[in-house]
Amino acid sequence: MTTQARLRALVELADTGSVRAAARRLVVTEATVSAAVTALAAEVGVPLVDRDGRGIRLTPAGARYADYARRILGLHAEALAAARGEADPERGTIRLAAVTTAGEHLLPGLLASFRAAHPSVTLSLEVAPRGVVWPMLANHEVDLVVAGRPPSGAPSLVRAVSPNTLVVVGRPAPDFNPATATWLLRERGSGVRATTRNLLHGLDIAPPELALGSHGAVVAAAVAGLGVALVSRQAVRRHLESGTLVELPVPGTPLDRPWHVVSHPTATAATELLVGHVLSHPELGWHPPAG
Repeated sequence: MTTQARLRALVELADTGSVRAAARRLVVTEATVSAAVTALAAEVGVPLVDRDGRGIRLTPAGARYADYARRILGLHAEALAAARGEADPERGTIRLAAVTTAGEHLLPGLLASFRAAHPSVTLSLEVAPRGVVWPMLANHEVDLVVAGRPPSGAPSLVRAVSPNTLVVVGRPAPDFNPATATWLLRERGSGVRATTRNLLHGLDIAPPELALGSHGAVVAAAVAGLGVALVSRQAVRRHLESGTLVELPVPGTPLDRPWHVVSHPTATAATELLVGHVLSHPELGWHPPAG
């Protein structure tokens, strides 16, 4: 088994928490996963896993090594894409990640436009909460992220910015009171969920809450009259135009939270193609970052 395969086995074990689940993901036997981790431990010289009842868990050393393994695998994939793309960017690969709202509402049109101009570039997209996509970029598991502002200190480069306004929406309600209305929250790890909580804290209110699993679920619940939600105005434009949802007056809103296209400081040639396309097509709604 190659070193890369052993590292992949350790990462999958760290992500899934069991040999059986890791083997299922890798489509190999459980014995193969165990042998890979044992070989890595012998190479490192310290135990990477401990017995935990009937299963196993990573030791602190194993968890730390898995973090490095994830970055090594991401860098290796990035290196392959960079080398192949340097020879022919039009046949390169771009690995993208986006937060849920951007993945549902911004990326389809953007990627369709790019693919029409560069049909031979291979695209992959991971849609996940903010707390997932930024570590993916840091670990070189993706080449480009579309989300809100990147975390401070992140080793990344903002390439393009697009306007985004967060507003509180719900069914028309003349007696709306933000302190008593039910607030619909996004999934854990969502940036909008954190922003909603900050807004409520700033208003010094503790209204009823209902947590849902995605942007789409939150909007559907608001349309059904289950509560109110802080959402991207652009993402619910059709509901606002039809009157199924209305903007509700809440102190501190609307909030300016622009979208960002973010890459590594040294992007692959194929990634540069996508950034160039985004900035050269004003109809997509992106512009270079200020300064």
